[in-house]
Amino acid sequence: MQTTILTINRDHPDERAVETAGRALREGKLVIFPTETVYGLGASAYDAAAAAAIYRAKGRPSDNPLIVHIADIADLPLVAREVPPEAMRLFEACSPGPLTVVLKKSDRIPDAVSAGLDTVAVRIPSHPTARAIIRAAGVPIAAPSANLSGKPSPTRAGHIIREMDGRVDYIVAGEDCDVGVESTVVTLAVAPPRLLRPGGVTLAQLEEILGPVETDQAVMHAISAGAVISSPGMKYRHYAPASPVAIVEGSGAMEYIRAHLTPDIGVLCFDGEQELFAGAKRAIPYGDPARPETLAHNLFDALRAVDEDRYELVYARAPEPQGVGLAVYNRLLKAAGHTVIDAPEVTE
Repeated sequence: MQTTILTINRDHPDERAVETAGRALREGKLVIFPTETVYGLGASAYDAAAAAAIYRAKGRPSDNPLIVHIADIADLPLVAREVPPEAMRLFEACSPGPLTVVLKKSDRIPDAVSAGLDTVAVRIPSHPTARAIIRAAGVPIAAPSANLSGKPSPTRAGHIIREMDGRVDYIVAGEDCDVGVESTVVTLAVAPPRLLRPGGVTLAQLEEILGPVETDQAVMHAISAGAVISSPGMKYRHYAPASPVAIVEGSGAMEYIRAHLTPDIGVLCFDGEQELFAGAKRAIPYGDPARPETLAHNLFDALRAVDEDRYELVYARAPEPQGVGLAVYNRLLKAAGHTVIDAPEVTE
């Protein structure tokens, strides 16, 4: 497949590039475009064949549902047959933005998009280029992250050009993504509401709007291979570099990592810690734990930096699983295949 790259600036978008991308989506083609979370691989959410092409391009399991992107709250009836009052409260408070809400789907959404479920995951991106392209397409857009299945999600145009050139029809290359991790996913198809995937909208923010929100076990624990999932990112190993990753946590985490360093070990660390891991093959800082939004912004870029070399093992420092830190911890858990080392405090 020949891939055409369209370069675009979100503050001064090229209208011809937007119209080209929108027309391609309307015609059933695959288009990668930037959002505020990560780059998305889009196709018409009404076109089952186009949705199937997304799965092929990514090598994505077909039981992993796709998120449908719309441009405005007024478009919700195009994709959902029921929009309860609590859904409207969520969208009005948190959208456009990094929030996805699972609702009962419209008959127009094919099973290829919803993975055979009776629900659809819907979000309104805040990135102006994404919204302009959706409007130009004239149809809702199904768009998972624009990476090969299992690999770290792309937050820079360079990521997708290297990985997806020749797999899609168009790549809209813009600026780096602001949030850096995929959207929060909450389902209203069950009672009480349930957090399926943490992201830039925190659990506390959801509960401020909805009241009590359960956290699905898949956020912090592996689920069985035969489980039916209602959101992306719940079941399969995701975000993983080629080298194995292990989270090291606990009061003795620093001492444990330093005691186990070899020239074949890598470390994913916090800002300012690089010199403490001088015995490692490479120490890659990815943000400030006091500002977990910086960790979210840089995480996938750091995981992709790991793939610039090969390591026997990569130890990862993880933030407390609270607020946006929960989203970072969740992605690291998936990248590590749920390998976690609890390092107790070292005592003399």
